[in-house]
Amino acid sequence: MKTFTDNAGRTWTVSITVDAIKRVRGLLDVDLLEVVGGKLIDRLITDPVLLCDIVYAVCKPEADAQSVSDGDFGRAMAGDAIEHATTALLEELVSFSPSPRDRANLKRVLDTTRRVMDKARDLVEQRIESGELDRIAEEALNQSVPSAGGLSGNSPGSLASIPPP
Repeated sequence: MKTFTDNAGRTWTVSITVDAIKRVRGLLDVDLLEVVGGKLIDRLITDPVLLCDIVYAVCKPEADAQSVSDGDFGRAMAGDAIEHATTALLEELVSFSPSPRDRANLKRVLDTTRRVMDKARDLVEQRIESGELDRIAEEALNQSVPSAGGLSGNSPGSLASIPPP
């Protein structure tokens, strides 16, 4: 079992069991066992709303015991809380797999996904620091804004230059 703390200071226990998988299927029509193929991992990492819905469904018995609604849970999920919930959920999904080979493969998929995301974040940071993004934005603006006093190349002339019918 893994835990994380939301932004309201509540600690949640993420435990992936058959009961939790069935609950997520029933409430969200999401099959957590699809994580083995890797597609669900991508969805969870790129869609924080889906991830929080799944985590809430997994933690629902605990939430019900604390009288925490789905809305209350969602309001306390942002920033680091989502990052920690993501880690807890994905690590629990790896641990749930009954086959040692599947666990090992799933762990490798998860590790690879994390490495790729870290590389992508590094690339964005490098582009920001180098000024490349500023240059690209300026070029795009220069191409989309007509020159002062002139018309863009594809614009018709003035109304006076159009002959009457």
